[in-house]
Amino acid sequence: MKVDSSPDSYIGSVAGGPQKATAPAAAEAGAAASVASAAQPQPGVTVTLSSSTTEARAVSGAGGDVFNAEKVASMKAAIANGTFQVNAGAIADKMLSNAAEMLGGGRA
Repeated sequence: MKVDSSPDSYIGSVAGGPQKATAPAAAEAGAAASVASAAQPQPGVTVTLSSSTTEARAVSGAGGDVFNAEKVASMKAAIANGTFQVNAGAIADKMLSNAAEMLGGGRA
């Protein structure tokens, strides 16, 4: 099957008729200029953070680490040695607690 890429093809007529290339270099130059101007920051744009966001950033940066590196290292070593034991009961309790919290109820 041969694909016709002439400007008088059906697709060209459906899409608004044949389009003639008028100064393609000028169009490309204009597009490149608009992309370049969009990439540069525009003066006069101000970003403000809400008080809760500011407080959350202060708490997360001031308190401590996101994780305990010593605990992670010991768990990694236990997994590598084959001595790591999963506490299925603790995992199940936490999952049930999270599910109850998501459903709006509390677990006593």
